Amino acid sequence: MGFKSPKDTTCAVDNIGCAKAEMPFGPLLTLGFLAGAFIAFGGLLAVIVGGGVPGLKADNPGLQKFLFGAAFPVGLMLVVVAGAELFTGNTACCIPAVLSKKISWASCMRNWAVSYVGNFIGSIFVVFFLTYMTGLLAPEPWHGAIVAIAEGKVAQDFWPLFFKGIGCNWLVCLAVWLALASDDVISKLFGVWFPIMAFVSIGFEHCIANMFFIPAGIFYGADVTWAQFFVANLIPVTLGNIVGGAVFVGAIYWYAYNGNRG
Repeated sequence: MGFKSPKDTTCAVDNIGCAKAEMPFGPLLTLGFLAGAFIAFGGLLAVIVGGGVPGLKADNPGLQKFLFGAAFPVGLMLVVVAGAELFTGNTACCIPAVLSKKISWASCMRNWAVSYVGNFIGSIFVVFFLTYMTGLLAPEPWHGAIVAIAEGKVAQDFWPLFFKGIGCNWLVCLAVWLALASDDVISKLFGVWFPIMAFVSIGFEHCIANMFFIPAGIFYGADVTWAQFFVANLIPVTLGNIVGGAVFVGAIYWYAYNGNRG
């Protein structure tokens, strides 16, 4: 099983960022929709598995968090192997090309904005049609689990959410980096699983995942408004995710290896 060196991976990301910046609006929005749906699938699976063991949560909360985290990575596995445009991953993947002056900040922001909107649409599609309309989370203990998740996510203050967003996307973008470093599918899956399992089990915050968890809770009756979702959670988490991906992965690796410089 072959893999790229850290320098070669950074150079590969440099080229990937150029391709992302040049992607037409329609395909970018479509692939953004798929990424949002894929992450939502991972969130739904995590709630079914990790939210279905309330006794374990009471007796061994660490193990319950691990089960929740162990199920969630299927979403990013689908993104990196099947192909999709995930905003959080793109915060790191576009930065080396920007810093190498191969693409403009405007084209980078365009990619982020369109993929973000596409992610939201895909997430809401899975929330409403595949989660709420199917009644998958209506029975207990899943109903109580998704309501508690949604209410807990909007009850936190700005700065804890911001810093949890940094920690989350630092790990998410490292998962993307490991997948890009890998030359075969099995290695990509292992590269994704460990960092994603870690961020979810730790309790960090991912803006695209929250586009599933919080709206699902709202539809199932959580005491959360749409304004609270956007203002109290999505804004600080998104900002933290940008810093975690763009600064702590994209910019740092570009600085260390200076793009394609020999």
